[in-house]
Amino acid sequence: MTGESASVSEFTVGYTAGGRLDLLVADHASVSRTQAATLIANGNVLVNGAREKASYKGETGDVVRVTIPPPPGRDIVAEQIPLDVVYEDEHLLVVDKAAGMVVHPAPGNWTGTLVNALLGRGEPLAEGGGEDRAGLVHRLDKDTSGLLVVAKSDAAHRTLSSALAARQVTRRYAAVCWGHLAEERITVEKPIARDPRDRTRMAIVQSGKASRTDFTRLARFDSVDLLRAHLHTGRTHQIRVHLASTGHPVVGDDTYGGGGGRRLALLPPRRHFLHAAWLRFRHPISGDLIDLRSPLPADLRTSLAALGSMPELATQQDPLETFHFYDTD
Repeated sequence: MTGESASVSEFTVGYTAGGRLDLLVADHASVSRTQAATLIANGNVLVNGAREKASYKGETGDVVRVTIPPPPGRDIVAEQIPLDVVYEDEHLLVVDKAAGMVVHPAPGNWTGTLVNALLGRGEPLAEGGGEDRAGLVHRLDKDTSGLLVVAKSDAAHRTLSSALAARQVTRRYAAVCWGHLAEERITVEKPIARDPRDRTRMAIVQSGKASRTDFTRLARFDSVDLLRAHLHTGRTHQIRVHLASTGHPVVGDDTYGGGGGRRLALLPPRRHFLHAAWLRFRHPISGDLIDLRSPLPADLRTSLAALGSMPELATQQDPLETFHFYDTD
């Protein structure tokens, strides 16, 4: 399977008018400034239908069209990689993704991804998201574990994507953060975009995309809080960025300031304490309610037991039940 189709998108310059074209494109397309400049130089960026230089200063109302060509000659191969499939029918499946698995192929990770594994199953997959993201409705970070929906048909993909955009898919994550939130419940509603100082990170940026996460404290331990995070939007690294913005980063999150104390938390290298534990949505064809839960994996049970000084949590089937994670409110 080869990623043959280019990615084409448009945006209109708003209150960021006056910014350089390469920076505007980098923000919109989530690429580095160097990659944006290359796209511009190769004629893959048009402003009001015409080519401009990377230094062009965007004006309010400019319509910018960005075409990102596929990697030349790059095959997306099917691989026999075991997956934990927790729900499946002829229209969709839900995978309980392990930490450490990249979701879709990209530079530096062309093999060993969830998409490679899905192709290896030999089942039909929706093509609406592009061949390199076959069937994917949403994503999880590499070192985040938990539930992820995959569509088998384009009809299911369209319906699920629309439901996600309309906030009709409930996604709740278990997270542990350093320190203690100021209140039992908080809502963080701050825009997120690429960090202008480091394109590998996301950040709170006023010109970014609107983002909202609700946090509920389920338990307060000596040095950490156990939280339930409810996503209303699905920006890259959203929960991690929002918690870091409160001064309470996710435990084990090296990127956003939570990596210290890993030995205290008994977490493996590069693992952070974030797990997509609860997923609820209407079936795209039947309309039936799908309610799926993923117990904390063993590494996070061990970490929670250590951080909470409650050794019995390490052997419980799902410690989240102990802390009423699945209560509806």
